[in-house]
Amino acid sequence: MGLKAESDLEISSAKGKNKLLLVGPGLVVAAAGVGAGDLVAALVAGADFGLVLIWAVLLGAIIKYVLNEGVGRWYLATGQTILQGWHLLGRWVSGYYVLYVVLFGLIYGAAVTSACALFMSAMFPVLPIWGWAIIHAIVGLTVGWFGRYGKFERIMQALVVVMFVTVVGSALFVFPSIGDLVNGFVPRMPEGSFLQTLGLISGVGGAASIPYYCYWIREKGWRGGSWISVMRLDSAIAYIITAIFCFSLILVAYEFLYGAGLKIEGSEGLIAMANIYGERFGSVATWLLLIGFWAAAFTSLLSAWNGLPYIFADFVQILKDKGESSTKVITEKDPAYRAYLLWITFPSMLFLFVDNPILLIFIGLAFSATILPFLAITLMLLLNSKKVATKYKNGLINNVILGAIVALFITLSVIELYHSL
Repeated sequence: MGLKAESDLEISSAKGKNKLLLVGPGLVVAAAGVGAGDLVAALVAGADFGLVLIWAVLLGAIIKYVLNEGVGRWYLATGQTILQGWHLLGRWVSGYYVLYVVLFGLIYGAAVTSACALFMSAMFPVLPIWGWAIIHAIVGLTVGWFGRYGKFERIMQALVVVMFVTVVGSALFVFPSIGDLVNGFVPRMPEGSFLQTLGLISGVGGAASIPYYCYWIREKGWRGGSWISVMRLDSAIAYIITAIFCFSLILVAYEFLYGAGLKIEGSEGLIAMANIYGERFGSVATWLLLIGFWAAAFTSLLSAWNGLPYIFADFVQILKDKGESSTKVITEKDPAYRAYLLWITFPSMLFLFVDNPILLIFIGLAFSATILPFLAITLMLLLNSKKVATKYKNGLINNVILGAIVALFITLSVIELYHSL
């Protein structure tokens, strides 16, 4: 029996609630998308504006769902990865993203290991932060080098449970009245909240990890259009979880920081928040939040060490095939995959000892800022093209949301340009 026949047989046996048993890559996406930056953004929103921006978190999660579902639908409808799809739009399109991946890996490798190290050092101050950062980078390298997708998924799922129990559990202790909570879902922007609102909408759940999704569902064995309904459920669960995490931080910040005039910034702010929380509920509560924050940072690390090498190895394979569609399945044993693992692990360590690598950081940020509109524009082009069967093409709602994402980016760019003049 061929792979497609096996796949169809498996999906045909999954009815109703049984489809939940097939969910997996979505939980990985949820863990990957909730990093320290997202937690800080939600915390600051709750501290500055209380619960009134909860609707922005929900809208941001919906936007990321549309992008993630688009990446998954492209792969299942065509059998091509999103990078192969971008290559169809032009060599410069796939080349642009891979250039971003190379730069992003160098900068992000140092940033995410430092975030993990900061939380670990707060719990176990036996090593300097750079020491914990190096240990986390080596662990990421080991998991990426030797761990097949199945093992990686189980590790990520376990960490999601840790995040859910600690962060969401902490929010339940300070749960607001239903009226205040419902009021937060009414779209409005208090004075001075415009940029922060747009930042929440565009930032919640991240965008950098979305292209990895097609590689993870391929590793899972999902092939063909018969899996699209499962993929949509999987993606929906991912961003429901993402929204719940961010809601939880807003609730905690609302309870302890709103109206207090305290400013929380960066990963250090998360540690300060954990200490403030512990002052009311005890040292165990502080530890629970710190463990949750560490798990959020560490899942972002593991997802980058697993997902980014797929992108790089896929690009190398495209170059070898001279643009022709390849049937070769990339694994963690692929030389290009492992070469990128070494790149994100060791050169990035140098930034742990550099005080102000301004130029490279600015270049990386410039690329990062374009990922949302880049995904939106390319998905509109690919999922409305002749490469996709009519029944799998974008509908009106998908196209409207993708167009709105581009409009959002243009708005943010104009505002940023105006303030810089």
